[in-house]
Amino acid sequence: MPSQDPSLWTPCGFDHLTRNPRGWLVPTDDYWRLWLQRPELALVEESCAAERALHASLMDAPARAVAPRELDAFEDADARANHRLFLGFRDAVIAAGSLEAAYAGFFKAGSVQIPPLFLDLVVQALVCNLLDGVDDAWQWRAAEMLFRRQRVRVQEGRVLSGDSDVLDMLNETGGLGAVGRLLMQSGATVPEVQIEVLGDDNAARYLKSRAGNGRFNFVLDLTHEIQRELSHGLTLTMTRSQSGLKALAQVLQRWVRHFHGVAVQVQPEARVDDQAWRWHLGLDAESTALLNDLYRGAEVAPERQQRLISLFRLTFDDPQDMQADVRGKPVYLGLAMNAEGLLKIKPQNLLLNLPLARSI
Repeated sequence: MPSQDPSLWTPCGFDHLTRNPRGWLVPTDDYWRLWLQRPELALVEESCAAERALHASLMDAPARAVAPRELDAFEDADARANHRLFLGFRDAVIAAGSLEAAYAGFFKAGSVQIPPLFLDLVVQALVCNLLDGVDDAWQWRAAEMLFRRQRVRVQEGRVLSGDSDVLDMLNETGGLGAVGRLLMQSGATVPEVQIEVLGDDNAARYLKSRAGNGRFNFVLDLTHEIQRELSHGLTLTMTRSQSGLKALAQVLQRWVRHFHGVAVQVQPEARVDDQAWRWHLGLDAESTALLNDLYRGAEVAPERQQRLISLFRLTFDDPQDMQADVRGKPVYLGLAMNAEGLLKIKPQNLLLNLPLARSI
């Protein structure tokens, strides 16, 4: 069983999952019951008799087969559509045998039919599995980037990444929800809500904040280490006690090992000086397009290059785990924000696009 650490994110259902011999996550009935209590599927005052009957039946036996006529009887089209999506997702996971196998299968199929919200909740549970027993706040915060869209801002030379939904909500409401929105619309002064940058002084508080629903209100510093040239060709590297980029690299290492069963090392790189650059992949849509253009030698506008937050060098501990034509060569990963400063990592890219000697 996964640990029962009360500080883990609970909405993703990690505490209602078990592990198979491979260490992959297998849903219990309570996991599916948690899904049935989500706003998209929970009963409301307007729910019809057919919806209420199916909901009660599924709460009693969450894995039971559902006949098409049971959904066709729903009066509300949205409720019918939501339940169809859920049941399709549930059946795919049960057939695959684990969340990991289902998640990989969704993308191997080519056309992904699973809603992004469902995928993000799955990745959140997978992250809990990867970091179960780890008390490093930086790795946990970096792991949020695998399932939560980020808003990136460069401020006084620092690259800061915050949860976009939280930052947008604070911008609109001052952090006071609908009341705050009304106050701001009326011109009233709304108390400023502080967003904290994760640091040594608040790391313990961040770990506690994961309990319950978690606000995702800590900012991660993704600034590269500062290097200063000295005389005689020497370089002084000024390191910080903790690095968001290094933490993200550690999470990516865990992700690759967990899915592929191979050990890799991932290191942040400010730039690539490799005349024999053979393989790359973007961790997001923006960096994928950017790296492809750079690899082909296309002209890339300076403002677009500035969206690149970091590169990473991925190396395999055992070169025999790689395709023969690139064996021993590094794989370069890219991380970039779009023109609006938004970043959404696609962790599935590490499942589909690594030069592995064998696939999952």
